[in-house]
Amino acid sequence: MIKLIKSQKAKSNENSIFLTNKITDVAQLTNDQTKYFKKEFTKQKVQYTKNEFFTFVVNTKKETTQDLRIHGFDVHGKIKNEESVTIYGDKKQDVLSFLEGFLLSNYQFLKYFSDKKEKKNKLKKVTVVGAVSKDDLKELENLITAVFWARDLVNEPVSYLDAIKIAEEIQDKGDEAGNYKVEIFEQTKIETLKMGGLLAVNQGSETPATFTVIEYKPKNAINKKPYVLVGKGIVYDTGGLSLKPTPNSMDFMKADMGGAACMVGAIHASALNNLPVHIIGLIPATDNRPGKNAYAPGDVVTMYDGTTIEVLNTDAEGRMVLADAIAYAEKYNPELIIDAATLTGAAVRAIGVKTAIFMGNAKESYMNQLEKAGQEMHDRVVRFPFWDEWKEELKSDIADMKNLGGPSAGMITAGKFLEHFAKNPYIHIDLSNAYLHATENYKGKGATGAGVRLLYQFFKNLK
Repeated sequence: MIKLIKSQKAKSNENSIFLTNKITDVAQLTNDQTKYFKKEFTKQKVQYTKNEFFTFVVNTKKETTQDLRIHGFDVHGKIKNEESVTIYGDKKQDVLSFLEGFLLSNYQFLKYFSDKKEKKNKLKKVTVVGAVSKDDLKELENLITAVFWARDLVNEPVSYLDAIKIAEEIQDKGDEAGNYKVEIFEQTKIETLKMGGLLAVNQGSETPATFTVIEYKPKNAINKKPYVLVGKGIVYDTGGLSLKPTPNSMDFMKADMGGAACMVGAIHASALNNLPVHIIGLIPATDNRPGKNAYAPGDVVTMYDGTTIEVLNTDAEGRMVLADAIAYAEKYNPELIIDAATLTGAAVRAIGVKTAIFMGNAKESYMNQLEKAGQEMHDRVVRFPFWDEWKEELKSDIADMKNLGGPSAGMITAGKFLEHFAKNPYIHIDLSNAYLHATENYKGKGATGAGVRLLYQFFKNLK
């Protein structure tokens, strides 16, 4: 992680980035640099010179916060192998947005490279001169740390990150933060609780399932009833007996626990920054394989809350494990339940990977606040309809429900399936943007950490 330093003094003879809407306001430039940048200022938003040191000028005029994040990515690509740089700016939001994109762009997953030292970015220190405080920088640093952890979790292969290991990773992070509790339910406890959905999906696995409970409860929490976050923890998904095709879809199914990574990352960021919000996280985890006594199409599964489910497709496993966790959430009498999952291919086909989908029955103010937080962080969500007509597609001839709807609107029927298990207000997020197959600015390639910044901002905005 890059070290952030707040300074009051300008320096000379160093790599520098100036954020400004008026080139003549940058007193640190030489006369020749001022002439050059003034001539080029309106042609491109990011200009630089390179002599002994890099000097960047970023034109902030009329730029959105997202424009500035992307400028941060652009500049990072050119300076990532310098050891240090100083950023100057007199507008707080401009500096923070640019710095956010800059820092996010520094993410690398190098664990399995034999030459990781040679590949590692050299940048170690960023000094900030201007409108931001030490507290501002620390908050951003903590948020980036949480996003990087979420990205690491998603990028890890199942050969390392199985259901047991993800629970241990969460436990370790809780111990590291020191202000939230983690409890891990092992297979015996899950069986005692009769979490039929999680157990059914786990039947084909050699590794026992886990169910992790996280609680962050600060003394100054503004909410009397907790917000419960539920994250899909399918650490690898073959589709089970309804086997996925390969190599087109199975080769990146280590990312099917993106919902779990999202939720634990959001809780970790909230705890590191001491947000005054009581949050509980529930992470049901297993892999989904066709081995052993794997559950099969045609099976009827009794869920944690007693609902019987006719299984039509074992690749609709995420909703099975989430349903048990959502039903379990009711013991906390939550203010709101939010789940996040890489749940459906239908979401990707409908909206692509630029944003996530959300829907639910929560009050309108919560729906609007989530959408607003997504826009602020450019970790966006698009609302889909959630009418009861889609429940009809989940009716079964032999059980209370089936785990698959009709041939269309699969992202909505999946949400309606999960809603059945939520007796309190509920929001469902389908993370179609959790994993990218090509580099997209500061989101990188592979795991994006989608949803962490969204939910952190959602909780930060609560009054």
